[in-house]
Amino acid sequence: MTDILLATDADWLVDDVEAALGGAHLIHRVRAGVDVVPAIQQVDPALVLLDMQIGNMGGVAACIAIKQRVIMEDLEDRPVLLLLDRDVDVFLAREADADGWLVKPLDAFGTLRAVEAALAGEFVGS
Repeated sequence: MTDILLATDADWLVDDVEAALGGAHLIHRVRAGVDVVPAIQQVDPALVLLDMQIGNMGGVAACIAIKQRVIMEDLEDRPVLLLLDRDVDVFLAREADADGWLVKPLDAFGTLRAVEAALAGEFVGS
């Protein structure tokens, strides 16, 4: 099973992601953006899913923090997908150097397809 880190404070989103990915992937969750980098260091996930709206540090800021740590060679590079609220938020995902994004609400098949594509090194955009 592939480890995936999901950062969200929304329980419904965890349910959606687990329904889509639970059988093929092991989902690890953090509830705050500030916990993302330490969780990556602990879990070493193959993929990171970041909810755009996370309490104290949103997914965009967490994505930027990850990418900066990769540049500093403090973290290994891995795909980071942002879970966006609206289509217009794609601009923010691009600015954060995300490897792809999905726009909520998520559908199970589309989520699984996007995760598999990201894990294969393909760009993901819905």
